[in-house]
This record gives sequence, structure tokens and C-alpha cells, in this order.
Amino acid sequence: MNGPATPTLGGMRRKPIRLDEENLVTFKPLNDGQNYTLLCEPASPGVSLIAWAQRQRELIERKLLEHGALLFRHFQVDTATAFDQCISSLSGGALEYKFRASPRTQVDPGLNIYTSTDYPQDQRIFPHNEHSYSPVFPLKIFLWCDVAPQSRGETPIGDTRAITRGIDPQVRERFARLGIMYVRNYGDGFGLPWQTVFQTEDRAQVDAYCASVGIQTEWKENNRLRTRQVGPALVRHPRTDEILWFNHATFFHVSTLPASVGDALQADFADDDLPQNTFYGDGSPIEPEVLEHLRAVYLQNMIEFSWQHGDVLLLDNMLSVHARNEYSGPRRILVSMAEALNSTDVALKP
Repeated sequence: MNGPATPTLGGMRRKPIRLDEENLVTFKPLNDGQNYTLLCEPASPGVSLIAWAQRQRELIERKLLEHGALLFRHFQVDTATAFDQCISSLSGGALEYKFRASPRTQVDPGLNIYTSTDYPQDQRIFPHNEHSYSPVFPLKIFLWCDVAPQSRGETPIGDTRAITRGIDPQVRERFARLGIMYVRNYGDGFGLPWQTVFQTEDRAQVDAYCASVGIQTEWKENNRLRTRQVGPALVRHPRTDEILWFNHATFFHVSTLPASVGDALQADFADDDLPQNTFYGDGSPIEPEVLEHLRAVYLQNMIEFSWQHGDVLLLDNMLSVHARNEYSGPRRILVSMAEALNSTDVALKP
């Protein structure tokens, strides 16, 4: 049996109309005159970010590598489940939050989506690349605004390329040569307990995991733990081949904490007994003037935007740092991570 005839007009067959999918979404710099961070909005109401991203993964990847950060706005991403679906469309699925360094709450046992760092509202969080201290880290970070803050509460973001260029070449060279030693202590009444960090109550599992990724464990009295690891200061981006400053040397150093907190901790703990601290890779202390220089470079390269409900921020975690401003009133920003990388795979070759 023949199917229905193709409609004709004046004896000519109609060609099927195919919308240019790139034109379903508009792109423009978040800030005029800056290449870092692209604002992505639907060209007309009803465009589904989930469906569009599934079909345009290659385009999104190109723009992310070029701009470092993409802010998707006005796409009606209204629930944590929709956010999780966006992550799957934009990457390939959310990762479990392992080897933790900050307190977060998992929003749903079935979703690898977490609250942004659960620190007091009146405290700022210094810029950092997520998990850059860890032997395994995410290439992509996703943030979603459920409840926009009424006062402040921005998530400042910064261009790692610009930060890398801004660091004194002699400082970069020394860190590149020596690496960074991270010393963390768990179960001393400050910071996270090791059971939370490693998501287990079994010390043998902690030892096995740490041994597999090059972390030294030292069990102290009363079931307390100290870990040491040496990681790179600079890495090579696996897709752009750029050499980038990527570490927690500044973020984890005790001098980056608010003075009242850092002074109190140093009064009570030796440098290698602090909840977390950093050194050059050979164990020598990082000079105060070097840390001041690094902090200044980070802060000089940050931009801010005001959150709106439903915003989805996608960061290339190697090309972008992020932070948090203090705030008042309700605020709910959820975060997830994707595309795990091993630091040995991006380390600079001798």
C-alpha cells in the first residue's frame, strides 16, 4: 500500500524544514570586551537545555574550551532532577564527591548533587580550582541556582589562563620544579573527620585508597589521621595542551584563612598538625611574600554576576577558578562534578 503523497505546491515538492539548532541558543560575552565566560540564552521560549545539549555536545565543548565558563540562563531548569539531567546532557553524568575537603550535603541519595560548601554565611571562600589538591579531580564543575540570594552571595569566577600569566615566572618555576606538599589532619576537632572525607568507617579502606593514589597515611592516637601527598603546581590541559596553574597551594595554606581563624589555629597547632596546610614539595615552607603575591593574582582576575533562579553555570575546572562571597538571607546553590581525571595524566613531563 502506498503511503500518503508528499504535499506539493504548484507541482513542486515541499522540502522538510530543518531549524538551525545553533540558532536556538544565543551566545554573547557575559561582560562586554572580555572573552572569559559566555552567556547562553534560548533564542525563543520553550527551548529545552537538556534536549538541545544532547544534540550540541560538540558545539558546547568548543565554546567551553574557548571561553572557560558558560552561564546558561532562562532555560527553566527548575528542579534538582532537571539539573541532574542537564549534567548528563552536557557531560556524561555526575560524579560522587570523594576525598572531601569541605562540608557539603547530598540533596538526594540517588543523585550526585550536593549543596555548595556549607560554610557560615558571613564568610567568603577564596578562589580555587575544585579538587586541584586531589590525585583525582573533575574536569567539569556544574552549579545551579535554586534560590537566588537576596544580598551578595555571588560565586565569583576567574580565568586560570590569566592567573597563570600573572604569576611571577620565578615563582612558577620553583613550584614547577618542587611541586606542592599537602598535609591534612583529621579528627582533631577542626575540619572534616576522615570518615566523612573518605566516606568509610574502615581504616583499611582508607589506607588502600591512599596507597592507590600516592597519599601517605599516618594513624595517630585516638583514631586520628594525618595524610601527606605531593602534587603538581602546574599541569597540561588534556584538550588544549596549555600549561596551567592548578593547585591548592594558596587555598589550603593557613595564612589564607581569616586572620582571626588562622592566628587561633597556629596558636594551638604546629604547622604539620593544622587541619590543612601546604608546603613546597620538599617540605620547606612557602614564603609569606609568595603567598601574598599568589593571593593578589587570583583576586585581580575574578569576575562576578548576580545569580538568578534556574541559572546553570558550567566551568572547565582547569580553565576556571571559583569562590563565594558572603551573603544574608536564603541562598541555595547546588553543585556537581563530572569527567574524572587523574593528576598523573596531566602532569608536566620532565
